[in-house]
Order: sequence, then structure tokens, then C-alpha cells
Amino acid sequence: MKRKEFLKKGLLGSLATSLAPSLLASKEDAESISTYDQLINQVGFNHLPNKEEKSMNTVIHKANTRGHANHGWLDTHHTFSFANYHNPERMHFGVLRVLNDDRVAAGRGFGTHPHDNMEIISIPLSGDLEHQDSMGNKAVIKEGDVQVMSAGTGIQHSEYNRNPDQEVKFLQIWLFPKQKNVEPRYDQISLSEIKQANEFYQILSPHADDQGVWINQNAWFHLGEFNEPKELNYELKSKDNGLYVFVLEGDVIVEDHSLELRDGIGLWDTDHVNFKTTSGSRLLLMEVPMNI
Repeated sequence: MKRKEFLKKGLLGSLATSLAPSLLASKEDAESISTYDQLINQVGFNHLPNKEEKSMNTVIHKANTRGHANHGWLDTHHTFSFANYHNPERMHFGVLRVLNDDRVAAGRGFGTHPHDNMEIISIPLSGDLEHQDSMGNKAVIKEGDVQVMSAGTGIQHSEYNRNPDQEVKFLQIWLFPKQKNVEPRYDQISLSEIKQANEFYQILSPHADDQGVWINQNAWFHLGEFNEPKELNYELKSKDNGLYVFVLEGDVIVEDHSLELRDGIGLWDTDHVNFKTTSGSRLLLMEVPMNI
């Protein structure tokens, strides 16, 4: 798999001062708070089914039950507790801690802020997002790309909407790492060479020599884009893992549960999951360890 080359020019010395600081902490406290420590302290019963819809091994998160915040420059929905949205039944699904559905206004973005010991995945849905970090990387990701960053011992980065006249939409996903304090690492790829129609195709794994990007966790991500109805079966890679499914477009039936746009479902204590897709459906599958 070809990797994009990154310019090693460091961070720009001057960024727009109108952008909001980190949403996790105030600007004054950001450098003193560990991302990992802050989030690991919130871990509880991480995959309790909610009271409305539940079964022995399933939890459903309907799109309209997600947390929501509109900061003007950022319109975001949180599947799991984040920033000012706190729901003790929606803290995380195994090591999957953050699933944010973000819309960033033209020319705006996330100012430089720190992270450590977190695996951060960004999947653009439309528009162009410019990334800069303290490792010297400067790159742009767009629809059809996937970006990963192992924060490890610590990193500072910023993400901006590169376009002055249109918003950018992207998924921001955080996983607790398999191993703490690794050397920070950044990568991104285009999915054009591995994309398959009407099948689940792998975009992320724990292995550097496998298809897609790789991260410091026993996790596998797949995308599925369907232009016809199809029945599929997903086999989990590990008995210790669960599967979280997020509907990007259209609708789907997952183990007899009907899901629509931006709904999510988590399944565990199973070795496979059955799907019935419809024409126009697009799905993100995240297989993750259930124990942190």
C-alpha cells in the first residue's frame, strides 16, 4: 500500500486566533491534563444496554439520542459522552471511547492542542481537512481518505477546514491504546485502491503490513458501500472483541435490528454478525476489544 509523503516543515508559526481551544479542557489546563488519564477515569460499565432497547448482547444508539453541541464554527454529535455531554450509560463501547460526527465551518477548525496515549482516527465524509502536528507533519485529508495518529507519549496537533467557502464533515474516533507511551506516529492513505462495492473492505488493523492503516490496538475497521440489497456475514477476528456498527448512509438490518442514518449498534459475546443492506446504504464497522 502506497503511503503519502509528508512535508517535514513543522507547525505554522501563526494560526487563526479566532478558533476555539481544545474541547476537552481549558487552554490554561490543557498542557497539564493527560488525555488518557482524563478519559480512563470516566470508564465504568462500558457496554451496558440502554433501558429502551436492549438484548443480552446488543446495545442500540439511535441517532436522535446522541449528544449535540453547536459552537457556531463546529456542529457536532457525540455517540459517547464528550465535553459537556455526559451520559453514564454512554461512556464507551470497549476501547471505543469517542465517536464524534463533526461539521466544521468554512475556514475554521481545532486550534493546536495536546493528546497522549490515545489512538485517533479521522474519516472525512466531505470537504478538505488540513492537519499539522508537532512531529512536523502537514497534510490534507479529504473524502475517500483515512487518517490515524498514535498520540503515545504526547503530541500537539491542529485540524482546520482548508476551504474558505464550504464546510467539512468528518468522523473523529478515539480508542484507548493497547500499549501506553509508544512513540507518536502519524499516517494517512487514500482508500481508492482498496475500495470494493457491495462488500465490507478493511481500512484499519493492528498490523503494519495489512490492508489499510494500522494502530496500536487489536482493532479492525471496515467500510461497506452498497448499490444493491445484499445479505452479508461479518466474522469477528477475536473472541475478546465486540463490533460497533455506525450507519453513514441509508438503512440496514443488523441481527434483526433496523437501523437508519447515523444510528449505531454494538454487539458482543458473539463470533459473527449478520447484515441485510439496502441500495444506497453505507456502513462503518469497528471491531474493538471489550476490555480495557
